[in-house]
Amino acid sequence: MSANFDLTGKRALITGAGRGIGRGVAEALASAGAQVTICARSAAELDDVVATIIAAGGLADALVLDVTDVRAFATAIEASEPYDIFVNNAGTNRPALLKDVTEEDFDHIIGLNLRAAVFTAQAVALGMVRAGNGGSIINMSSQMGHIGAAKRSIYCASKWAIEGFTKAMAIELGPHAIRVNTICPTFIETPLTKPYFEDPAFRHEVLDKIKLGRVGKVQDIVGAAVFLASDASSLMTGSALMVDGGWTAE
Repeated sequence: MSANFDLTGKRALITGAGRGIGRGVAEALASAGAQVTICARSAAELDDVVATIIAAGGLADALVLDVTDVRAFATAIEASEPYDIFVNNAGTNRPALLKDVTEEDFDHIIGLNLRAAVFTAQAVALGMVRAGNGGSIINMSSQMGHIGAAKRSIYCASKWAIEGFTKAMAIELGPHAIRVNTICPTFIETPLTKPYFEDPAFRHEVLDKIKLGRVGKVQDIVGAAVFLASDASSLMTGSALMVDGGWTAE
């Protein structure tokens, strides 16, 4: 008996795929056989990712869009062939103590991490339902969707919301054979997080919480994405896959 991680013939859409985790997931899904569409705002970044995937023998194309423009995203998805896999990855953060959080900070974080995530998932799910072939939706959450942390009140609020949204989606979409799960990483070294780790005190604080004693890498996340995208996880929905080095074990 062997697990089926093969994604040959599947169409996958990944948002926030120009760099970091999104790029890594796109490359991993392509290496497993999927035809990937990578979505982000920067055409130059997407061109580089597409070229890298094609050079490695994969199939890829780009969708240049700002996912916070939910109407433009929905229009683009409705005009495309339906996707079998959706990795809802675009996200952001502005760490600040609660007393310093501004309305603009709140709107920026919630606008991308929650509002855009909800309506992009809605658009892709509608296409999956119309196609009638089932599918896998992977909402990129965080360990912060299960715990709290200083300077991350709004980020935590957005990710706790994504966890609840995922469970509700799983219930509604289960009858259509569409699975919905989250991946919950710990701190991963990416262009977004790199400036944080330049602070020795912050790096020490993070490493003190991660039981495996190291900060995560993009490579640590991509296997979880292939697993959730593939038939290897065919009976898994409404669940959170923790990739946190043991942070939430306490």
